[in-house]
Amino acid sequence: MSAPRPRFHLAFPVDDLERARAFYAGVLGCALGRESEHWIDFDFHGHQIVAHLSDDAAVKARSAVDGKAVPVFHFGLILPWEAFEPMAQRLRQANVPFVIEPYTRFAGLPGEQQTMFVRDPAGNALEFKAFRDEGMIFAREAE
Repeated sequence: MSAPRPRFHLAFPVDDLERARAFYAGVLGCALGRESEHWIDFDFHGHQIVAHLSDDAAVKARSAVDGKAVPVFHFGLILPWEAFEPMAQRLRQANVPFVIEPYTRFAGLPGEQQTMFVRDPAGNALEFKAFRDEGMIFAREAE
């Protein structure tokens, strides 16, 4: 029997817990965990993320990727290929603006993936992506 897959834990700053709750629980559908007046746990597809009330909410640094200004600090999910468009639709229906609109990288090549970026109400960047072949998630270019 194999060992259970580790889960990640990520704590991040927000400037308003109720807006964080509305976005993560409401828009993204994350179940709520423990909470206090200063933080809220969310079940982020089996991973624990914690929104902490802070005055220093968003990191603004960006890096050029595919000619787009990608937020350097970001987190997100690698979704199954067939779940990518439904997530994009869910975000559109909730009127969440895209930092980077959904698009396909490396079309027809190893590592082909769909990606999109949004920000939560505190300005934290989230990336949602999907690989056509999940076996290529950690693939390296031929050397």
